[in-house]
Amino acid sequence: METLKGYVDHIIYQNAENGYTVMNLISDEEEITCVGMFRGLDQGESIEMTGEYTEHALYGRQFKAQSYTTLLPEDIVSIQRYLGSGAIKGVGEALAARIVKRFGEDTFRIMEEEPERLVEVKGISERIAREISIQIEEKKGMRDAMLFLQKYGISNTLAIKIYNTYGMRLYGVMQENPYLLAEDIQGVGFKMADEIAAKIGIHTDSDYRIRSGILYALLQASAEGNVYLPKELLLMQAGELLLLSPEQIEPQLMNLMIDKKLVIKEKDGGQIVYSMQYYYAELNCAKMLHDLNVSLGQGGELLPSEEVALWKKIQALEKELSIELDELQRKAVLESIKNGLLILSGGPGTGKTTTINTIIRYFEQEGMDILLAAPTGRAAKRMTEATGYEARTIHRLLELNGPADGERRRASFEKNEENPLEADVLIIDEMSMVDIHLFQSLLKAVTVGTRLIMVGDVNQLPSVGPGQVLKDLIDSHCFPVVMLQKIFRQAGESDIVVNAHRIHRGEQIRMDNKSRDFFFLERNDVGVIYKHMIQLITEKLPRYVDAPPYDIQVLTPMRKGNLGVEALNRILQRYMNPEDEHKKEYRHGETLLREGDKVMQIRNNYQLEWEIVSRYNIPIEKGMGVFNGDMGRILQIDEFAQTVTVELDGARRVHYPFSGLEELELAYAVTIHKSQGSEYPAVIMPLLGGPKMLMNRNLLYTGVTRAKNCVTILGSRETVHAMIANEHEQRRFSGLADRIREQCDII
Repeated sequence: METLKGYVDHIIYQNAENGYTVMNLISDEEEITCVGMFRGLDQGESIEMTGEYTEHALYGRQFKAQSYTTLLPEDIVSIQRYLGSGAIKGVGEALAARIVKRFGEDTFRIMEEEPERLVEVKGISERIAREISIQIEEKKGMRDAMLFLQKYGISNTLAIKIYNTYGMRLYGVMQENPYLLAEDIQGVGFKMADEIAAKIGIHTDSDYRIRSGILYALLQASAEGNVYLPKELLLMQAGELLLLSPEQIEPQLMNLMIDKKLVIKEKDGGQIVYSMQYYYAELNCAKMLHDLNVSLGQGGELLPSEEVALWKKIQALEKELSIELDELQRKAVLESIKNGLLILSGGPGTGKTTTINTIIRYFEQEGMDILLAAPTGRAAKRMTEATGYEARTIHRLLELNGPADGERRRASFEKNEENPLEADVLIIDEMSMVDIHLFQSLLKAVTVGTRLIMVGDVNQLPSVGPGQVLKDLIDSHCFPVVMLQKIFRQAGESDIVVNAHRIHRGEQIRMDNKSRDFFFLERNDVGVIYKHMIQLITEKLPRYVDAPPYDIQVLTPMRKGNLGVEALNRILQRYMNPEDEHKKEYRHGETLLREGDKVMQIRNNYQLEWEIVSRYNIPIEKGMGVFNGDMGRILQIDEFAQTVTVELDGARRVHYPFSGLEELELAYAVTIHKSQGSEYPAVIMPLLGGPKMLMNRNLLYTGVTRAKNCVTILGSRETVHAMIANEHEQRRFSGLADRIREQCDII
């Protein structure tokens, strides 16, 4: 490591979000290009850096700074240069010269301790003196804070977030309860807060530490899809995290209840523990569903003569549309007319789309306003294509308004109880993907009297986020539910559909390769699987399904291992988007990103801006929010601006800062869970063993149903048989069905 000292002559580029800066530093009269994280640094400032010289292929010799400290200018020339650089708003070169002429080397002490004396300088009023003093104090406060936080191994970027959150309160927070960082600041988890607390000297059995550990254990559980945990399981998991006994931890549950951070309920003879937000999310959903669940016939219930008239209308509609609904489909249409709520479920090929189209046509004839939505952009696109009506993502339907950068709160929506959706009928597809947070936001925007029709396959994997909304709605037995079962003739000709239903029933599937759209290739060597997978993607399947290799998707049950997402993506990237001198690359952690790569967003980010551009690269639409599962392709890697530009879903362009690339990963292969709501022309699944809890029937069913035209399984026949036989799924702790039954007064 080398040390470099000088003053900032010129800032070439500065990323406002993460502080990444390219600047010219004057050191011993030599001009040096420096790069690094310098949030809040201004031209004219004197600094000392540690780092090393590097040779950039395009920009030449640079000093790459690892850390830095600001220095007070040491002489009159340096003081005048700093003040005249524009670092202090309202002070130009001429005024800086007059200030320094008046106060000399005492200038900074006067500004900090006796700012009222600045009025002695011609051109400075009392108001300007106050403004200069405030700026000096703010800059000093931020720099002092960053120096203080650096002692605890906190990066400059995170230090800025902490300072912006707490201001001068940060010293008290750090000394008394650094675990607050985990609650208040995005990017700080319990483990980081715990490391900071250990450096400060806070005891391992501190009340603050135990409370934070309990909340973190519940947060981790929610990341696995749980809304609550049984008390014994929570104490065990928190104990493993904190290295303390359950007896040491349990007293803090009551303290967290008093602080309104937890809710404890009785269930099945034991106790369950919710974080406050999840309990009230479920409770609010249950109350709103109860209010929406009204019969919409005249006087409440339909008269027999009215029901007969409706049957006749439905039959006339079938004739007009040249379709023939089965008994359950007709029942679904009737229930959608009669009730404020309807849940429509069924596997592939059972006529959900035909039923939805009939419902839409009926309400269209009645002159009603209809809105359609789905959880993801790809699911909304499929819904639009299937119905001919515009479908939007739920986030866009509700008009997302994301939190400010660094805020911990969830996104808010313009559409809510005070500004509800204006519709007579709202149809939501792919409900199995909707988690408890999104469901609560949706229900807030739906007024009583609006028909809410929720459609989905309850046998799919549950949502990535917490809860199992669709399953709980059905299991509550409080709402009209129609489960479509008949496989229609056209769908019955597809072995994808037939095998999906066999898998769901626990029946073994035929793997004799006499099918036109379902193939099994027995391959028991990982290297051979790699070879045939690449051949299928690059040569055989594109012609067979008439789709580019980019649209053919590899789905795998797991992330780790030779056939997990991480290994497969490295292999597939090498063959589908090989290294090229014309393609820029950037390595982020273990991931190498290359222009042209297929990538996926792996968590919701409400601050990310996107734009849709015209053929002339002129933005024609802008918006906020990129969501878990959104897929796209890297268009450009810009090392100077420190950004990666991705085009999502073939339309929206997003500029990711290098500091935000942990949200992006290669997507030549994705987990089956991440593929929910998507449909691909062809799917390849490598299946050659794995954890028993993961390799189950539900997972295989979901993977198979993602394919539109062709499924190819590469691997072991025994693995496929074992997955079909394994009906055990990892249990999710979710209480929405209980909250709904409480509202319906059902014991």
